[in-house]
Amino acid sequence: MVRPLRALVPEDPPAFLAALRDALAGNGPALMPMPTGGGMVLEDVPIRVAVVIETSGSTGTPKRVMLATNALLAGAAASAVALGGTGQWLLALPVHYIAGVQVLVRSIAADTNPLVLPPGHFDPVDFLRLAETMTEPLRFTALVPVQLARLLDAADDPALLAVLRRFTAILVGGQAIRPDLIARAAELNVPVVRTYGSSETAGGCIYNGVPIGDTLVRVVDGQLELSGSVLAEGYLGDETRTSERFLVEHGVRWYRTGDLGEIDPITARVTVLGRADNVIISGGEKVSLDAVEGIVRSCPGFEQAVVIGADDDEWGQVPVIVMPGKTGAVMDLEGVAAFVVPILGRAARPGRIMVVTVIPLLSSGKPDRLALAILAKRR
Repeated sequence: MVRPLRALVPEDPPAFLAALRDALAGNGPALMPMPTGGGMVLEDVPIRVAVVIETSGSTGTPKRVMLATNALLAGAAASAVALGGTGQWLLALPVHYIAGVQVLVRSIAADTNPLVLPPGHFDPVDFLRLAETMTEPLRFTALVPVQLARLLDAADDPALLAVLRRFTAILVGGQAIRPDLIARAAELNVPVVRTYGSSETAGGCIYNGVPIGDTLVRVVDGQLELSGSVLAEGYLGDETRTSERFLVEHGVRWYRTGDLGEIDPITARVTVLGRADNVIISGGEKVSLDAVEGIVRSCPGFEQAVVIGADDDEWGQVPVIVMPGKTGAVMDLEGVAAFVVPILGRAARPGRIMVVTVIPLLSSGKPDRLALAILAKRR
């Protein structure tokens, strides 16, 4: 059995919430929230699918992730248990992101009214005014790292800091979170929860390194694989990619994340090390650019740096540090290399620093590494 799929632009939050409630209950079409192009009726999807999330990575290749009602509700239930109960949510993310959809799903499951921040530029003052109207004892929101950074930068306002501290939990995910942000939040007693997950797992399914709900994690050939009730059905109209990413082993279905990671043998905590495809060969050795970037960002003044790979006559490829405009960096290349080489080895030594006016971003808010790599070839 199938049901129609409707593309919908969530311009009217109450109407979209009602449509989402119907989709979850099976009383309406499945929904594919989009930033533009709403109203279209697309191809049919399996009857159990309630939401389709369209994503694109650094390659720009789109994926349409099919999520069943059970997966979305399983994610909401696991989150509620991990966070200590249900409550009121403040929506500060676009609804065409899985994290935005899950804020609404959690609100529907909790039978509470979500507050919705107007779309556009994220303003800490607007966030403060909306958060001050929250009424439930348990209060939650979900942010990406840049939003958290802006709130912490403005936390010298006592009213904003008080509001941030009243949240039961502020979920932060979508991309790697700089250690200095986590440290600043802890110093200010702002309750941040680091989340890891994707559209393929109905949103975050690992909180602060700990799997939630019935999520299972394993490492195969250095890559993280996830299993549990939150897994997507697959990719709409792409059986090849579905079979590559979702596999069944001994009756258990697993999703290959494409992320490198490890599991602590004592604490069982999960650590994400970076994308498996964000690796270069430098001097014959594999070098994770995400690992280099993590160390570079720990250097004073380099918190906003992005590390990409570039061709090199001697080493084949080398890491290149990209810095946005005037960042206040006080270290030269040799100074940064002194941090990187002792940890990752000589092959990981950055070859140069490239300064750009602004870091180009994807629609998800992540750095557009492909655009930066093209720019690096021209310089």
